[in-house]
Amino acid sequence: MTHPTDIRRVSGHRPRLLDLFCCQGGGAKGYADAGFDVTGVDKDPQPRYPFRFVQADAIAYVLAHGTEFDFIHASPPCQHDSECQRIRGNAHPDLIAPTRAALEATGRPWVMENVRGAVPKLYGPVMLCGPMFGVETYRHRYFETGGGFTLDQPQHPAHQVPQAKMGRPVPPGHHGQFVGNFSGVDLARRVMGVPWMNREGIRECIPPAYTEHIGRAALASLAPVLGVVA
Repeated sequence: MTHPTDIRRVSGHRPRLLDLFCCQGGGAKGYADAGFDVTGVDKDPQPRYPFRFVQADAIAYVLAHGTEFDFIHASPPCQHDSECQRIRGNAHPDLIAPTRAALEATGRPWVMENVRGAVPKLYGPVMLCGPMFGVETYRHRYFETGGGFTLDQPQHPAHQVPQAKMGRPVPPGHHGQFVGNFSGVDLARRVMGVPWMNREGIRECIPPAYTEHIGRAALASLAPVLGVVA
């Protein structure tokens, strides 16, 4: 049984986006900024999620309701392919293949995101990095597309600014590395553009600038079908 909570509704017609495995909504914010009406789904309560939220199993939900949306984003848990989790010996489910199958079953355009460790399992992913969008952190995320939607690979700027060591304060002239039990939550919120998040959300989130870029490309692709302005 799902329990929808309407946190914010946008007046007027906006294409509907389904945000699976939504966590605290970094990706969702970018899609909303691009022009989508966003609904997030996660198996865990997400009281910080800033848009309409449904607590449910993401794969079951998209199989039941995916056709009700114009575009679908999925971020299956990255812990299975995260280096730090392997070092700790933690076991996590691998949901990439089941998520892809569910997305393909909807017939809707979609994108699926994950970390570098998952790249061998992703089909032709596009990599996005903070400096591509003026975001002062090197957070590589990889995006597989499907359902007729494609995304061009932006040029990847060289990493010329030094990066702070993991878990350490960010020295002047450095980019932050906001993973694990990092320090400087307020700085991370400003750099990543996620002022509503706590440390747990920040260390796993997609910077909204990434999904705003994807969202604008998706709207351009959907415009002929939906009659929307990209």
